[in-house]
Amino acid sequence: MRKTWIALGLTLLSAPAFAGETGDAIVSAAYEGKLSEGRQVFANICATGDSEACFGAGLGELVFAYESLAQAMYRHGGVAPGNTPAALIFGLGVEGPTQPKPANPKPEPLTYDQFRGYLDATVASLDTARGYFEKAGETGDYVILLDPLRLRFDIDGDGTVGETETLSGPALEAFGMYGMLPVEEGHKTKDKTGSAAPDTSVGLDRADAFWLAGYTQVVASPVDWLMAHDFTEFYNAYFHRFFPEAGLPMQAYNRGGILFLDGDSDTGIADMVAALHTLSFPVSDGARLAGVLDRLKSIPALSRKNWDAILAETDDTRELLPSPSQTSIFPDMNITEEMVAAWRETLDGVDKVFAGELLLPHWRFKQGFDLAAYFNTATETDIVMMFVGQGALPYIKPGPIADAESFAAANRVFGENWPLFALWFN
Repeated sequence: MRKTWIALGLTLLSAPAFAGETGDAIVSAAYEGKLSEGRQVFANICATGDSEACFGAGLGELVFAYESLAQAMYRHGGVAPGNTPAALIFGLGVEGPTQPKPANPKPEPLTYDQFRGYLDATVASLDTARGYFEKAGETGDYVILLDPLRLRFDIDGDGTVGETETLSGPALEAFGMYGMLPVEEGHKTKDKTGSAAPDTSVGLDRADAFWLAGYTQVVASPVDWLMAHDFTEFYNAYFHRFFPEAGLPMQAYNRGGILFLDGDSDTGIADMVAALHTLSFPVSDGARLAGVLDRLKSIPALSRKNWDAILAETDDTRELLPSPSQTSIFPDMNITEEMVAAWRETLDGVDKVFAGELLLPHWRFKQGFDLAAYFNTATETDIVMMFVGQGALPYIKPGPIADAESFAAANRVFGENWPLFALWFN
């Protein structure tokens, strides 16, 4: 397998690539489950100025981040409540009616420092992916036709890519679309009923590179926020719910007796109380917490670059996020010029919030919460006390407060569907 990638790298580096050659290699690697393995090859080709290779390196690093975290969760017997998207997408065990059931029959012990190490590595990979995606967005008139549901991964870390280790099953099931799961049959794609499945391919271009760069920071920001704190007590009090057989402190005392209702209910209530009691995290790295604000500021900046690139496009090829003159891959979800203008105005408002010029409302105070002051000066994050008011006092100050009027354009154009559009528009 290594020889295959070396050969691919030498082939593409030895002569100028024909149009789409690198893109074809990206698609092949994605469908064969080799994007993670081949990310450095694409990175080397990216260094020669190949924008498509930069896209491939970013995609490979993104897949590497996903695979590495999923494998860590599997290694330690991670579980999630019910059939949640997190459980399905990361291949976790599902918490049953009585006992959590890890997907891994022999979970390894997990320590707090190990868990932090996994999160640290995830953030590092997301940042690396962002760098490549930004390079892929700088120049290049390319379109990589890729079906995200056919991407393959090594989720359990056994060194092989199984038939079920794709995004198709988890993604469709997570969002209630499992009946439309594509099943390959020769060169035709059918759903589970035998009918023709919808085309789920996306035409990825340099605008989408900026879109993906932004989403690396959407994901990295909350993880980095957590890593700026010492959450040892919360880990010790509650993480046995996520890793029930990984040797965490409360594992041996799970469901050992009855207090009010039954063992399962009583321990669940007790763990929730413990979780709330330990939601006070000392800031262990102030510079890192301040850096989260920089990440947040980069998201609207990348969204602007994304829209600049979208509006400059002249093609109309399976557009993930179309311009007003293009066609959306989502039925009845076309974009208008009014929507674009409203979104740009919304980004201006978000910038003001991150700069501390527009304050967030707090239910208890007439004055507003300065988000920038929190990120730059906080020494502790006590979530409960911030909600009830006392913990928010250091960041409450006079000034304009964000309200419906602050985002009037978005409210007018997107209405109650604004969360969906915000998720789509990034």
